[in-house]
Amino acid sequence: MCLAIPGLVCELLNEKRVMVDITGVRREADTSLLEESLEVGDYVLVHTGFIISKLDPEQAKEDLKLWDEILSNQ
Repeated sequence: MCLAIPGLVCELLNEKRVMVDITGVRREADTSLLEESLEVGDYVLVHTGFIISKLDPEQAKEDLKLWDEILSNQ
């Protein structure tokens, strides 16, 4: 089973790389699979270091709450 995790774009590094905040941890992510352009503040879905989609902000916030609940029960 594969998991994709929601994150917040916090820095644009270059045409193909951005910095994403995922549950408080900043990681670089590749944008080459995404056809849309990104801006700081966009929510995205990240899988194995690649951004696979841009998320609706409200849905992303709900998803992040669920991730927080899951991780706090570990």
